[in-house]
Amino acid sequence: MAALWRGCGRVLARRPGAAQALTAGALMGAGDVIAQQLVEQRGLRGHHCPRTLKMMAIGFCFVGAFAPCFLGCFLGVTGAVNGLSVQDNWSKIRQDYMDALMTNYCIWPPVQIANFYFVPLQHRLAVVQCVAIVWNCYLSWKANRM
Repeated sequence: MAALWRGCGRVLARRPGAAQALTAGALMGAGDVIAQQLVEQRGLRGHHCPRTLKMMAIGFCFVGAFAPCFLGCFLGVTGAVNGLSVQDNWSKIRQDYMDALMTNYCIWPPVQIANFYFVPLQHRLAVVQCVAIVWNCYLSWKANRM
């Protein structure tokens, strides 16, 4: 197992974009699991695995650091993969976009300011990833609330 892990590490070190995509997918998946288990309290029997896989795929294929564009596209892509009609999807985007954007601006700027001013360099990535799990939990809940 250790050899497999080292081999994956070497491949990802040569392809930082792949590492970033895998990390984003893992964080989006973790956020969805937390949303389903802690926020929605579905329990293990009620856990919707296809939803988690969709969130991971969206994170893997799509997530970037461009909040206004990302959030609108994210809500649209999530609605599409959940089978919403164009009209229902547009309604959901109009309903959820501003709230998600304002929440984004309430969370990320303070986190990043505190991160760069107070957190030592070697711990900054861990801080962002921990907050990202909470953020992805929120996004999963917001996007999958019908």
